[in-house]
Amino acid sequence: MTLTRKGQATRERIVAAASQLMLEQGVARTTIEDIQQAAGVNPSQLYHYFPGKSALVLAVIDHQTGQVLDVQHQGLDQLDSFPALDGWRDLMVGILTKVQCAGGCPLGSLASDLSETDPVARVQLANAFAMWEDLIHQGLRRMQERGELRADADPEQLALAMLAAVQGGLLLSQVRRDPKPLEMAVNTMISHLRSLAS
Repeated sequence: MTLTRKGQATRERIVAAASQLMLEQGVARTTIEDIQQAAGVNPSQLYHYFPGKSALVLAVIDHQTGQVLDVQHQGLDQLDSFPALDGWRDLMVGILTKVQCAGGCPLGSLASDLSETDPVARVQLANAFAMWEDLIHQGLRRMQERGELRADADPEQLALAMLAAVQGGLLLSQVRRDPKPLEMAVNTMISHLRSLAS
């Protein structure tokens, strides 16, 4: 569907409203009526862009993937050294501290909500996490190419472990309202990487 500028703005407003509500109250508890009210649209407008809630959920996953990866690019696009790795950690901890650890990871929250009930959404979320993992993987490969990591280190496995540490750290930070779990989880992975330094 080709949209006018106004139509695109309306669609984006609906998706932004749905994203916020689903993050705050969960996907199942967010109704189409809630989204209409928050976005300031009537039912015919909403259904013009989205045939149902499932289509809107997929658009929300796309939206949140873009938001999360935009932030991750800020730290990971420059990742090629241990100081850059520390900078990426500080970026994430700083953002978490700014929001007082509320909300957790938007992708993690959606995955928790949808993975067992919506197979299409689960695949889309798996792809989102794969893109995030690949950003870490590319950064660790650059470190290896620069000679910062030993040749026998496995950037692919290390990237997966790092992403798992980040997700666990974000979840515990959300529950405890304290950025320390994220900081400690990433620091532990950085220490392991330092043990693999050339």
